[in-house]
Amino acid sequence: MTPSEVIGLYPGTFDPITNGHIDIIKRALKIVDHLVIGIAENKAKGPLFTTDERVAMAEAEVRALGETAETPIVVKPFDKLLMHFAEEVEAHVIVRGLRAVSDFEYEFQMTGMNAALNPDIETVFLMADPRHQAVASRLVKEIAKYGGAVDQFVPAAVAKKLRDRFAR
Repeated sequence: MTPSEVIGLYPGTFDPITNGHIDIIKRALKIVDHLVIGIAENKAKGPLFTTDERVAMAEAEVRALGETAETPIVVKPFDKLLMHFAEEVEAHVIVRGLRAVSDFEYEFQMTGMNAALNPDIETVFLMADPRHQAVASRLVKEIAKYGGAVDQFVPAAVAKKLRDRFAR
């Protein structure tokens, strides 16, 4: 990376990665020179998949994007304050997706706190594509848990992992 490159960080739990996440990643690639997908361990949320499983799923899904995009993408786990991780990966921009007004309220607070911790790192919000506005990992897991089809909400490989996990 050169000093003039804009490094973006798209953080989240990605439990699991959804088509909405993929959409935000594709769009973020248009505005940064290098993109880091930060997979938060976030044990407090009680994730369905381990951090390693979530990293592997994200890597598999972004691999194809990286082959067609000119923007390098890396996936990294983290278990620390977001701003400390952003500084570690030398991010200039934090990318966040917004689906609804409730997302905005939460993200507005987070952005204020993050700016207080490091005013040099900007936060950029990308509105979810209308096709993905209702898609939340939490809802996808619930649908899968009760045997519902999740194929329209997540990539095919992720849908299979959900079916396999809940078949146990």
